[in-house]
Amino acid sequence: MGRSRGGLTTKIHAVVDALGLPIKLSLSQGQAYDGHEAHRLLSDLPAKSMVLADRAYDADAIRQMIFDQGAFANIPPMPQRRQKPVFSKHLYRARNLVERFFNKLKHFRAVATRYDKDPENYLATIKLASIRIWMRFNESVA
Repeated sequence: MGRSRGGLTTKIHAVVDALGLPIKLSLSQGQAYDGHEAHRLLSDLPAKSMVLADRAYDADAIRQMIFDQGAFANIPPMPQRRQKPVFSKHLYRARNLVERFFNKLKHFRAVATRYDKDPENYLATIKLASIRIWMRFNESVA
C-alpha cells in the first residue's frame, strides 16, 4: 500500500472497547500521518467515553474533535509541546488492551505475513481475524 525503502508498508489502525475487542478497523500507508485515520475512526464516539491513544494522535484538532463529541482524551503530549494538556499515566495503563489486540491479530499467519497485496483484501483478512477474536471471547466454556 505504501512504499518505503524497506518495501511495501501498511499501518493497521484499530478502535477497541473496554474489553480489548475491535470496534473499528482501517488501513493507511506506512509513511502516512496517523491523524488522518483518527478523524474517520473517532467520528462517532459515545458521550462520556475515554479515548486512550498514543503520541501519534496528539494534535489539537483530534483533541477538539473528541471534546466536541462529549468524550475525554487521555493522550500523552508530544515532548515539543509548549502547553501540555492534562494527562493521566494511571488511566493510560489501560491502553495495553489495544496492544493486546494487535498481539492477538499477529497470531493469524495471513495477517502477520501480509499474504494479500491488495489493501481491500488485506483489510478483509484483518476483519475476519477480528471476528475470530470476538468469537473466541464470546464462546461458552460449558
